Amino acid sequence: MNIVEGFTGAIGNTPLIKLETLSEITGCNILAKAEFMNPGGSVKDRAALSLIQQAENSGQLKSGGTVVEGTAGNTGIGLAHICNARGYKCVIVIPETQSQEKMDNLRLLGAEVRPIPAVPFKNPENYVHVAKRIADETENSVWANQFDNTANRDAHFDTTGPEIWQQTDATVDGFICATGTGGTLAGIGRYLKQQRPDVCIALADPSGSVLAQWVLNGELKLTGDGSITEGIGNGRVTANLQGTEIDTAVTIGDQITVDMVYHLLYHEGLLVGASSGLNVAAAVWLAGQLGPGKTIVTLLTDHGSRYQSRLFNQQWLESKNLVIPARARRFELENI
Repeated sequence: MNIVEGFTGAIGNTPLIKLETLSEITGCNILAKAEFMNPGGSVKDRAALSLIQQAENSGQLKSGGTVVEGTAGNTGIGLAHICNARGYKCVIVIPETQSQEKMDNLRLLGAEVRPIPAVPFKNPENYVHVAKRIADETENSVWANQFDNTANRDAHFDTTGPEIWQQTDATVDGFICATGTGGTLAGIGRYLKQQRPDVCIALADPSGSVLAQWVLNGELKLTGDGSITEGIGNGRVTANLQGTEIDTAVTIGDQITVDMVYHLLYHEGLLVGASSGLNVAAAVWLAGQLGPGKTIVTLLTDHGSRYQSRLFNQQWLESKNLVIPARARRFELENI
């Protein structure tokens, strides 16, 4: 019988989907790993499990304990699911700029949710620092520390990277995705480079982040003013990302991201969030860099239903000077 053990047993082994329309226009195999099919609905289920397992194995997290984390939402959702399954309490500190759907989901799961103003990392009131203080002040608790705890990276080295390698029959030529904590790109990139040193590992960045310039020029220099995307981009290099070999990078603007989100919906039948749209647009860009006949892999990180009030709300998009493309319009290479 093909049976898994509980919620955590269902994490991983997600399908790798060929994006037919985009493969056709690029002349490459554009493949997207369907991470929204994890049981908690996002790629962050993998990191959440690894973070909790590390805390358990080290003895930091004991029976009836509390897991505290600062998160843009998806890691928190994964943590809340696993905490329920294992009998832990969960406290989530989240920037109040994140979607209401994520906050509602966290509360539905029974997590204690503490929305706070969004401020830069250097500010002591940044959500990451607040989460650490709460954990320090709470008996029998652990701070997951997804940004600088390399158990995050290890999850993708141990699972996502090998899955991609096996699913492509070792033919992957390039991998690209956006990064917030750095764990996903670093773990997958390190694994693929170990298997094939000449595989191209690329970072996709939203406007308002420094990471693309860090990869390209070694400078923590801001590109653009900000983005509607949630949970990706950064103003620093995390411990998860440090030491990872990254070959190139690209910044993808919000309108291109929106165009791709709606292309995936209308022409591929996939309802995904903005980070997924950015990832796939970046994969199209990477296909142009590597040339026809290559196999390019990226991630569909979460489901679009978590952004219904924003990404799929014409009035909200217009308030950000963004437009929904016509249903019949397909994404074009010239968009990148």
